[in-house]
Amino acid sequence: MGRSRRTIPEELLLLALDPATGTTAQPQSLDLGLAGAQLVELALAGRIAPDGDRIAVVMARPTGDPTLDSALELLRRRGSPVRAVHWIGGPRLGLRQIYLAHLERCGMVHAVSGQMCGVLPTTRYQATETAISRDIRARLDSAIRTGVPPDPRTAALAALAHAVGLGKHLYPGNEGRSSRSRLRDLIRHDPMGGLVAHAVMDVQNGVAAQPRRNGQAGTAAPDPGSRHAAAAGVPMQTHPQTHHGVMARAVAHH
Repeated sequence: MGRSRRTIPEELLLLALDPATGTTAQPQSLDLGLAGAQLVELALAGRIAPDGDRIAVVMARPTGDPTLDSALELLRRRGSPVRAVHWIGGPRLGLRQIYLAHLERCGMVHAVSGQMCGVLPTTRYQATETAISRDIRARLDSAIRTGVPPDPRTAALAALAHAVGLGKHLYPGNEGRSSRSRLRDLIRHDPMGGLVAHAVMDVQNGVAAQPRRNGQAGTAAPDPGSRHAAAAGVPMQTHPQTHHGVMARAVAHH
């Protein structure tokens, strides 16, 4: 696709995509993680910055990525810093489907249509750029196994992967327990990634409406199967290039 670097939302989604089944792990919490990943990517691009437990726009110039720029514009319209937990937990169109459609347009995944129970239409996604997926996983594995502090992008990716519950997908069973623990520990290596990851976990735990004390991020462990709370007053996030045919697909998931 001609790019040397993928965005963190793209990488998080590729990590979640099961190559055997074409489904995404942790589908309910993954939308929250993708919303958080957008914030991290915008921060790395110098467009937003943390302000306590809030997110402030510091540069409104578009990044050139339509999906990120849609989020940036919505943040700009707020006019004042927004709590990360409110942004992530706010109602929005499913980011998982938006990013799957984006990766399909980029040629990184291939959509396979099918039926569930012989009646309901479903769509599964197979990665076509498998070398990219392997590279993403290798970076995460290296950060976990070597103990060397990772770069901010990898640290943020690890924090978000833990927050949405991908640890048991990436490192399953008793043999993966130590790797899951180290994945969780990587959250400390990137302040923005840590802020966002804790916000994702807070939404899953249903504490999005409760104000922070002293602006500190929470440390509660995530409940990946729980439903996330919707915070009132946060605008719907849409993608200017998403067409009705893609959004009408039923994406198969566990």
